[in-house]
Amino acid sequence: MPASIPASELEQIELDLFVQALKRRYDLDFSQYAPASLIRRVRQLARDHRCGSISELTTRLLHEPDFVAMVVQGLSVPVSEMFRDPPVFRALREQVLPMLASYPQITIWQAGCAHGQEAYSLAILLDEAGLYERSHIFATDFNADALRRAREGIYPARDAQLWSRNYLEAGGERSLADYYSARYNFIKLDQRLCRHITFASHNLVADKVFCEAHLVLCRNVLIYFSAPLQNRTLTLFHDSLVRGGYLCLGLREGLDFSPVAADFSVLDAALRLYRRGHRPPSIEFGGTVLPFTQDGTGSG
Repeated sequence: MPASIPASELEQIELDLFVQALKRRYDLDFSQYAPASLIRRVRQLARDHRCGSISELTTRLLHEPDFVAMVVQGLSVPVSEMFRDPPVFRALREQVLPMLASYPQITIWQAGCAHGQEAYSLAILLDEAGLYERSHIFATDFNADALRRAREGIYPARDAQLWSRNYLEAGGERSLADYYSARYNFIKLDQRLCRHITFASHNLVADKVFCEAHLVLCRNVLIYFSAPLQNRTLTLFHDSLVRGGYLCLGLREGLDFSPVAADFSVLDAALRLYRRGHRPPSIEFGGTVLPFTQDGTGSG
């Protein structure tokens, strides 16, 4: 009689088979997601769909093609808010947009857009900087339901008070209420904010460069990825950015251990703002690299 194995090991086998089923049946690869986050979400999926085990979840996944959409929705994390982390958006307003203003056309890629709140926040920043008419925001996610809700631009009215505070703390010049209409228990963002936003499907795990961008934002997505997948994604962002383009990550994320880190300068370490291929020139003196000062001499 085979020896029994611990429940945790059995669950890990079930999880491995679940991930294999997603890959082989639907070509969706979750193998590089952070293990603790993945098991937590798969357990929740099993509970939500009244499956007694992950194995039951896998059986439904294999034999019910329509079920995969609900699985993807459960595995992704479409959580955001308008002007989340206001100091980040203030920095974008004050430090990044004035530099992007030098381009005749501005392209922004917001990866992992969830329900669209941050994409609309960017649209408002661009509008108030007088740049929106020559800008385009590509907001992407692999969750089809999240993209549908993002295109609608309809959100619970209960969120408006927090978002209004965020907007003002981010240096807002008006009232956030100028950008939406309220009805019943919902707010709907002004349709003019949608004119230069394209919501599109893109999977950071498997897909390639999405566009050539002057600014890439991907905030609070990498924390759910394993180290190899983080590196793949950061390389993707690096390759998407024009030289001198900007990268904005979540406050718990960073470039420290990425192979592309050497090609970025730090604009604001605390706010996780970086600029690609834009380092001050330097000279080597006595084996020490010294940055140039403004008058062209080395500083020691």
